[in-house]
Amino acid sequence: MERLVEKAKVLMEALPYMQRLYGKTIVIKYGGHAMTDASLQASFAADVVMLKQIGVRPVIVHGGGPQIAETLERLGRTSRFVEGRRVTDDETMEVVEMVLGGKINRQIVELMQQAGGRAVGYTGSDGGMLRVRKKMIDGQDLGRVGEVVAVDPGVVRSALDGGFIPVIAPIGVDDKGLSHNVNADEAAGAVAAELRAEKLMLLTDVEGVLDGKNELISELSVEQCRRLIADGTIKGGMIPKMECCIQALSGQVACTHIVDGRVVHAVLLEIFSDDAGIGTLLVP
Repeated sequence: MERLVEKAKVLMEALPYMQRLYGKTIVIKYGGHAMTDASLQASFAADVVMLKQIGVRPVIVHGGGPQIAETLERLGRTSRFVEGRRVTDDETMEVVEMVLGGKINRQIVELMQQAGGRAVGYTGSDGGMLRVRKKMIDGQDLGRVGEVVAVDPGVVRSALDGGFIPVIAPIGVDDKGLSHNVNADEAAGAVAAELRAEKLMLLTDVEGVLDGKNELISELSVEQCRRLIADGTIKGGMIPKMECCIQALSGQVACTHIVDGRVVHAVLLEIFSDDAGIGTLLVP
């Protein structure tokens, strides 16, 4: 009986969060180890379907860099990167579209449906969802790499209103109709801002933002985040993630969160808990 009572207490503790999030949109960037470990895949799918069942409107934007690299390697092609961005020529773009828009997108849709949800897959070029322009870094041409300039949320909203979980591959289209590879964090942030999402979650392979003593920072304001970038505490691959979060907050996303995707049920732990240690919350 005591175990049953404890279960009831846990459910009741979740009630305020359910009430606060009912009808709200949450955009989740799905990537890293959580996409390659079978148990983490299953827990992620179960988390998302549960959110849907309690009235939350989840949207998934996924990555796939390691899978693209693996496919290119099998084809005898090597990748070149500029500041973490893959230089994408026409042949590489064919692989990107095949892996992101085909294989991975389909796998995630199937995961959601195996968990009892209804999902539908898109690429950002469907319906002109992600409009992009060519991205240049320090004057270097990266080929068919795009930065998002506009989002048409019509397709996503239709899916949400129809009771589906949208799963989006980060492929955009320019004003000439040419597809481009888009950074998944950037795509997720742009979608979240356009949808005025309650929350943007970025699943990563790290615990969160760490301070100078390598201890987790549970919460940051935008001003504090900028200071930590300036003094070098936040560095490397975490910088573009934080810049993505800052941009989403400026687009009226209520809050953003860097979540450790290596933790089982990381999504539910972040949403239904105020405890420190789950990740780093970034607020306006």
